[in-house]
Amino acid sequence: MVSISIADVKPGVKLVSHVYSPLGGLLLQKGKVLLPRDLDILRAFMIRQVDVEDFAVPGRKGAIEASELAKPASSAAVPTVAVTAAGTAKQEGISPLTSLHREYDRMLHLTKSAFQSVLAAELPIYELRHQLEELVRQLKHYHVLTFMPRNINEYDYMYHNAILTSLTSYQLAQWHGLPQKDWMQVAFAGLLHDIGNTKIDPAILYKPTQLSADEAEEMRMHTTYGYQQLRKTAAINEGVRLTALQHHEKMDGTGYPFRLTGDKIHIYAKIVSVADIFHAMTLNRRYRKAKSPYLVLEEIRSEAFGKLDPGVVQTFVDKVTQFHQGTRVRLSNGSEGEIVFSDRNHPTRPMVSVQGQIVNLVVERQLHIVEVVS
Repeated sequence: MVSISIADVKPGVKLVSHVYSPLGGLLLQKGKVLLPRDLDILRAFMIRQVDVEDFAVPGRKGAIEASELAKPASSAAVPTVAVTAAGTAKQEGISPLTSLHREYDRMLHLTKSAFQSVLAAELPIYELRHQLEELVRQLKHYHVLTFMPRNINEYDYMYHNAILTSLTSYQLAQWHGLPQKDWMQVAFAGLLHDIGNTKIDPAILYKPTQLSADEAEEMRMHTTYGYQQLRKTAAINEGVRLTALQHHEKMDGTGYPFRLTGDKIHIYAKIVSVADIFHAMTLNRRYRKAKSPYLVLEEIRSEAFGKLDPGVVQTFVDKVTQFHQGTRVRLSNGSEGEIVFSDRNHPTRPMVSVQGQIVNLVVERQLHIVEVVS
C-alpha cells in the first residue's frame, strides 16, 4: 500500500481504503480500480491523496492501460447472465427483465379480471396470491425508478398503479424492517388499496376536468367502499383492509375519511401511501403526463413534513437513490450523463458527469433528472 498525491494518480490503480468527501460521504469504495472519471470526482472534491496498491513497478503484469479503461462499455460484447432456478448462472441472449415482464403481464391480466368482476363475484384471492408470489420472485430485476411495464395503456392506469404499488410496498416493508410475515400482506395492501374505485361511477373516476364538490365527496368514498369490499375476503389480515380505508389519511390529521393522526394510522397504510403517491405521479394518466421520478421524490420528501410518515419516506428515498456509479440519466436540459456521486443529504440531486464535465445538481438547481436511462 502507498499513499500518493492526486496529481500522481493514474487510471488503473486500485484503492485499498475508502475515500470520503470532506463532509463524510463515501465517494469511492475500497477495492475500486480507478477510471478517468473517478479522477474527476476526486479533483472536484479536492481530495489531496489516496491509498492505493503499489502501481509503479516496472514490467508489472496485469497493469491496466488507461486507454483500455477509457473505452466505452459497448466496445466489447458482454453476454447476458441469467440465473436458473437451481441458482447456476448461464449465458443467454435475453434480457434479465424478460421473466419480470412476463410475470407482470400475467399479474396485470389477473388483476384486471378480478377488479372488473369484483362487484358480481368474490375476489379470486388465492389466484392473486399465487401470481403475486411469482411476481415477487422476480423482484431482484425490479427497480422502482427504472422499471416500466411493456405496452402500457393509460386506460389501465388503475391496474398498473395497483401492481406497481404492491411491488414497491413489498420492498419498502423489507427495507423499513417489518417482520417477514408482513411482507406479502403489505403487498396485498398495495394491490388492493384502491379496490373501492370499482364502485365509483366511471364518469367521475375518469373525469378529465376538476370534480364538483359532490363528485369529490363521492370519490373520497372509495376508501370506505374498499374496506367494506374486503371485510369478508379470506387470506388477508386487518392491516390490508385498514389500508384500503386509511391510505389517504395524513400524519397531521388533514386526510380522509376520518382525519386520523399519525399514531392511529396503520403501518401498512403509511407504507402504501408513499408507494401509491410515487407511482400515481410517475405513470401517464388520461389527463396528466407522468413526472420525473426524481422530482416526485423531492415532492414526497416535502410531504413528509406533516403529511407522510417521515421514517417511511426517509427509508424509501434513501433506498431507491442508492445507484451505482455509472448509472446513466437524462437531465432536464436534454443532456445525458452518468451519476458519479450521491450526497446522502441530497439523494435526489447527485453529481452527474456530462461529456467530461461534473454537473452538481445541488448547485445547479435549475436542472433535474427527468429519466433514468440505464
